[in-house]
Amino acid sequence: MKIGITAESTIDLPQELLEKFGIETTPFTIMLGEKPGFDGVVTPKEIFDYVDETGTLPRTSAINEFQYHEFFKGLKKKYDAIIHVSLSSQISSACQNAKHAAEIMKDIYVVDSKSLSTGIALLCIYARQLVDQGLEAKEIFKKLEQRRSAVQASFVVNTLNYLHKGGRCSSLARFGANLLRIKPQIIVTPEGKMVSGAKYRGKNREVVEDYCKDTLAKYNNPDHSIIFITHSMASPDMVEAARRIVERHGFNNIYETVAGATISSHCGPKTLGILYFNDGDK
Repeated sequence: MKIGITAESTIDLPQELLEKFGIETTPFTIMLGEKPGFDGVVTPKEIFDYVDETGTLPRTSAINEFQYHEFFKGLKKKYDAIIHVSLSSQISSACQNAKHAAEIMKDIYVVDSKSLSTGIALLCIYARQLVDQGLEAKEIFKKLEQRRSAVQASFVVNTLNYLHKGGRCSSLARFGANLLRIKPQIIVTPEGKMVSGAKYRGKNREVVEDYCKDTLAKYNNPDHSIIFITHSMASPDMVEAARRIVERHGFNNIYETVAGATISSHCGPKTLGILYFNDGDK
């Protein structure tokens, strides 16, 4: 059985890694005012420039049921089954739309990642490993659902303005954070929700160092095979600070990726996260 691995553009992987791991994607739509574009074509810089110019966020549109149906239908011409790993259902309607589209088709399994960005990528890469081991699609689906709670997905944001504009942060919290120059950690829970974590102050490089150290100390049972450093146009010294910390923890493969337009429009510039499986004993 030939099995395809798919996700939305919110997986935040560059084309070379999508090809390396055999993952196919379908894009969210980004509206810059009245101008539509696709995630992956619209860049994070365009997002940030638009917000600076207008004071408002672009609108992001989840893939609808018809679009998923067409996406899956096209892929079924070359795959016997499809494993689709979707953005958390607690964050977007995309997952539910994908499930509805899959209901009227055969051998399409939609996994609610309960994560975002390269947290989705971790599950897709794991799915690819299982495909290569010869497992059937239904068994792969079950294993992904079992392992998704082990995804450690968190990030530290440089400003709360974007989360506030998107309705994910109160005016009071944003005002307090800006006043005190606090840079908060945002954690994606096992249920797929975003909650606040530690709070940091200081220069961006120092904040990244403290965030990475704290995260690896708290979620201290990593699968060392892979880790992502994912950011939205963070400075080179921020990325290098994160890389130095994770290298000391013995990760075998460290991938730096830049968040796409959809994720960037919600987190803002100079956000950085490390994402890995926290189930090393398994």
